[in-house]
Amino acid sequence: MYNTGETDSRDFTIHTTEKETNMKEIRIQDDLYTYVNQAKLEELVIPDDMPCAGGFATLGDDVEKLMIGEFNAMCKDASYPNEHLERACSLFTLAKDVKRKKKHGIRPALKNLAILKKLTTMRRYNQQAKELILRGIAMPLSIAVEANMKDTAHHCVMIQGPSAILPDVSYYKDEQQKEQLLTLWSSFAKQVLSIAGHTEEEIDTLIQDTLAFDALVASYVKSNEEWSEYTKMYNPMKVGKVARMMKPVNLKKLLTDLFGFIPDEIIVAEPRYFKNFNEVFNQDTFETYKHWAYVTTLMGNCSLLSEDLRDLGGAFFRALSGTAAMSSAEKFAYQLASSLYSEPVGLYYGEKYFGEEAKKDITEIVQQIVATYQKRIESNDILEPATKEKAILKLSKMGLKLAYPDRIEDIYSQLVFDESKSLFEIITSLRKIRMEDNFSKLSKDVDRSHWAMPGHMVNACYDPFVNDITFPAAILQPPFYSIHQTRSENLGGIGAVIGHEISHAFDSNGAKCDEMGNLNNWWTKADERKFNKKVNAMIKQFDGIELPWGTVNGKFTVSENIADNGGVAVTLDIMSQTEGVSFEEYFTNWARVWCQKAKPEYQALLLQIDVHGPACLRANMPPRNFPEWYETFKVKKSDGMYLAPSKRVVIW
Repeated sequence: MYNTGETDSRDFTIHTTEKETNMKEIRIQDDLYTYVNQAKLEELVIPDDMPCAGGFATLGDDVEKLMIGEFNAMCKDASYPNEHLERACSLFTLAKDVKRKKKHGIRPALKNLAILKKLTTMRRYNQQAKELILRGIAMPLSIAVEANMKDTAHHCVMIQGPSAILPDVSYYKDEQQKEQLLTLWSSFAKQVLSIAGHTEEEIDTLIQDTLAFDALVASYVKSNEEWSEYTKMYNPMKVGKVARMMKPVNLKKLLTDLFGFIPDEIIVAEPRYFKNFNEVFNQDTFETYKHWAYVTTLMGNCSLLSEDLRDLGGAFFRALSGTAAMSSAEKFAYQLASSLYSEPVGLYYGEKYFGEEAKKDITEIVQQIVATYQKRIESNDILEPATKEKAILKLSKMGLKLAYPDRIEDIYSQLVFDESKSLFEIITSLRKIRMEDNFSKLSKDVDRSHWAMPGHMVNACYDPFVNDITFPAAILQPPFYSIHQTRSENLGGIGAVIGHEISHAFDSNGAKCDEMGNLNNWWTKADERKFNKKVNAMIKQFDGIELPWGTVNGKFTVSENIADNGGVAVTLDIMSQTEGVSFEEYFTNWARVWCQKAKPEYQALLLQIDVHGPACLRANMPPRNFPEWYETFKVKKSDGMYLAPSKRVVIW
């Protein structure tokens, strides 16, 4: 619980079921999250193949079980709603065939990687660079076509560095931790390389070089905290300048090979990495790079090979997250098929399991939240009229994608594969089709009808560069939403989530984009200063909170914390204007949606890689900023969840 009095929020501690605590004595005024969820937390069992249970995780697992049943039924009857689901089911069948995968073993991956042996010179590397990308072989750069942040109607080329082996570069700063984790990763990699037929001497060289190149990469790529400020990815540079930075890579040839022409400029997402590119990739590190590419690509594709290799390939993440065992072959097969054919699978789920009555009700809730949000902006007494006008314009132009799309995108008709091939070859071919489709978009307008999430995903999102919100059908179920829940419960669940996503349009990143999603400063200088002051206050509210599994980084999580706070603010506003509602039901369901039981290792990992705060804080922190919390439960200064008025933060 929180410490009493007007103490700093960093004094926060949370009850855990592992502690010797009399859970029955917990008061809602001291710890909303545990008070509401204690019984559920005690009964929750984390599945062996998952790092957590409850909330999003359990709902997602339930949807997976449901859809696995649907896939099996379709395969049994050989009855498919359309060609896309037929291919998805065919892939599902192939991917869960353990004997078939064992027969192919590691050979398909090694055949794919054989191209690296032919790269005897830098000249040959440049000749084969496009082929390396299309084969999915690790490169010293990543290249993709994205919406231009300054002109979101059109596309641009964006480049960034590769990923480091450890989940975040912060892990490399602690020498002891770095050594332990890389040693653990190496132990799994050595077993894979042994299966690949390498001698001990070869394995030692491959591992040594892989770690050496990884160290170079980790020295310059962005941390997750830096990536969380996604608007800072926009660093346009003339192609000639980037090409000079990237020697000995022949960037102009690569661009010509990929796109058929050389664009005038490139967006450099990681300037620090490319300014130091020559230190990472040069003639002296070329052999080291090839060994790194070989090992990391092989490790990244183990899941597509035999079950023994899938086990080894996932062992490092399982160790990091505290996950006891790998998923079943069937579950893995579904996850693979449903990710590659996500839109057809989501459309099927949405049409079958999401009703029109619910869609109508949710639409009304969204409209009410948007209208209330506008009123809150209009009545904001610290913003100047010009800023308010731009904020309202952005809100009025915000799109809504609810449940599932009306059509399946053309790309899915291209995702055809040869069933006689190995699973590795099939997936490599499908990924190649997707990459080529992405590259082809450079000369095309941005498709604003594209759905960022499929209908079967338990999640929701805001797309800052399109300025729309997406709520897949799968999240529109209890405890988030039900036509059988009270309006108070639905507002505390899906209502606050809707408000959260809308608030992303005005968080520390979204506030830098206009109504079309373009990077465009629409703030007066005075209002920008006031906004940043509130952002800093939100950072301070979370920063340094000590939990049993680590310390919260307020800057890293600030955009999500602003969004959580905004979601609560707008729905509490609706509650105050609605007759017959229950604030007790509202706050109870708000806490209920964040119920999560997780392995300590996973909690620690999330603090490093997830821009969202820990579930317990998402439940407990926002209510403390609003008078309704204090009025509903008679919260006093002596209570754990009291926050002094001077420290309360409301941005929107």
